[in-house]
Order: sequence, then structure tokens, then C-alpha cells
Amino acid sequence: MALAVPAVAGYLVFTAAPMAASLYFSLTDWTIGSSPAFVGLDNVREMLADAQFHKALRATGLYVLLAVPASLVSALFAALLLNRAGRSEGAYRTLFYLPVLVPPVASSVLWLWMFNPDLGLLNTALRAVGLPSSSWIYAESSVMPSLALMAAWGFGNTAIIFLAGLKGVPRELYEAAQCDGAGAFRQFWSVTLPQLTPIVLFNLVMGMIAGLQVFDQAYIMTNGGPNGATNFIVFYLYNKAFKSGDFGYASALAWVLFLVILLVTLVIFRSARRWVFYEGGKR
Repeated sequence: MALAVPAVAGYLVFTAAPMAASLYFSLTDWTIGSSPAFVGLDNVREMLADAQFHKALRATGLYVLLAVPASLVSALFAALLLNRAGRSEGAYRTLFYLPVLVPPVASSVLWLWMFNPDLGLLNTALRAVGLPSSSWIYAESSVMPSLALMAAWGFGNTAIIFLAGLKGVPRELYEAAQCDGAGAFRQFWSVTLPQLTPIVLFNLVMGMIAGLQVFDQAYIMTNGGPNGATNFIVFYLYNKAFKSGDFGYASALAWVLFLVILLVTLVIFRSARRWVFYEGGKR
């Protein structure tokens, strides 16, 4: 019992207490240099009428819709390759995982160079094969797909989890499928993918939670632009709190984001009953 005291105390001091404080501040009108004044749900009402909040919500949702599937598909493809790598699996696994170890600031600076319209690696490669170049993160129409491409690059954690799931698929299922004349694609669709659905569910939920809290790219690479296309909710929250000094409204934004994440997670788990398969045939 005594051994749990440091962990419980740390949770209360560094997690529970700040959450309780932010919940209180979300119900107040509190700016720098003034005392918090209780206003109830006025911050939420202001939020519903805030065009910038709605734009930030749409931008965040679009990022999640593009980046999360891209990351899942690239991670699953990499895991399938790793599962067939044989003795070289350890080396390839290390190489695939390296992008995860790169700090977000460093990776953002790297991708800024790659996305450069004039001297960037991506446009240089496109011109080399005779394809038209792109404005990447410097145009409103292409910035979100560009950030989704960047998110797909950092698939290391997700790929390792997929690889662990692939190791657990019974060989007998593949042998039975081969006896029935199933080809490689049919084996993947009828054996591998159903067996991986619990892993897909986990990676989907974790990716969605991370995607809804995206911040680094907007802060380092785009500053919310172009034309507010990457003014994500957390970036908008940051500006409200630390540039405008409106901590009450920023706290309300944080709790609305928490409720959005909770709602989307519940919807995913609700839908999982239809497509997630567990051992013994139970869903």
C-alpha cells in the first residue's frame, strides 16, 4: 500500500488537481491581470458563436480523416513487409522505428526543407520524373494532404504493434486457407485482417486521440496557415491562452476538446461490435 503512495500523490498533484482547476477556470472570465469571475457556461455560448472555433474544429477533423488512415495503412504495409523479412527483421524494424525517435521540432524542420517549393526534395524528385511540382504546405488546397503524408512517415509505433499482432496469427489458419485455394490477397482479407481487427481498433483509437490534439506542425511549420487552414483546436487554444491571455476561454476549449475525444472514442467502440473479431468468435 505504501508503495502506491508516490504514484497516487503524483497523479493527484500533477493530473487531478490541474484538471479540476481547468474545469473551474472554464466557467470563469479570466484574463491576465484580472481575477477569475464566474460566468457559468458563457464561454461555451461564446464558443458556439465563434467562427474561428468552428474553422478550427473542421481543420482538426479533416486532419484526422486524412492522417489517421494514412498512418494506419502505411504502418500495416510496413508490418507485413517486416513479417516476411526473416533474419533481417531486426535491422529493418530499427530503421522503420527511427523516425519515431526524431524530436518533433527536428522532424518538422526536416519536412519544411522537403516541402520547400523551390529547393525541396519532394519537388526536385517530381521534376526529375517529369511530374508537376506542388506548393505542399504553402497552399490551402495541399497543406492538409501534405501534413497527412508527414504523419504517415512516423508510423514506427503503430507498425511495431501491428507486427506483434501478425506474430500471433495462427499458422493453421493460413494452411487451411491454402488448402481451400486462397491466394495471397484472399489470405490477407479473410485471415490476416480479421485477426488484426483488435489491433486495428487500438491503433485507430490512439491515432484519433493524437490526431485531435495535433499542435507541433501548426506551431512550427504553418503558424495556422495558409488562410487558417491548419488552425487546429489545440493551436487555437494555445493562441487564446498565451497570446490573447484569455485563460477562461482557453480552458473551456480544452474541456470541449476532451468531450469531442470522448464522444468519438465512444462511437468507435460502439461501431467495433460490428467489425472487431476476438478469439472464440466473440465480438
